[in-house]
Amino acid sequence: MPMRIHAALLVAIMSAVTILLRFLPFLIWSGRRKTPKYILYLGRVLPPAIIGMLVIYCLKDITFSAAPFGLPELIAGVCVVLLQALRRNSLLSILGGTILYMFLVQVIF
Repeated sequence: MPMRIHAALLVAIMSAVTILLRFLPFLIWSGRRKTPKYILYLGRVLPPAIIGMLVIYCLKDITFSAAPFGLPELIAGVCVVLLQALRRNSLLSILGGTILYMFLVQVIF
């Protein structure tokens, strides 16, 4: 099988599985069936929990006892929080924090 066809099939299958997994809850609980309370609870508590886990994972390797003492991460994190509080735009917050962090790491620190 040619490499391009193989790659196209892989992308198509992965896309189909991703779409199916995203639409499966709507297909299961659409119509007459009422959404169970535990699914509603998970939908309410999982997004903040996942964001918290990602923040902890990203900050776990910071060395506070050696230069630059975690300053780029702290400055970029404050930037993300401020942008989110002011603009309420997740994409802008993440992009702004990432650009600031990369600038700080590559140019300043």
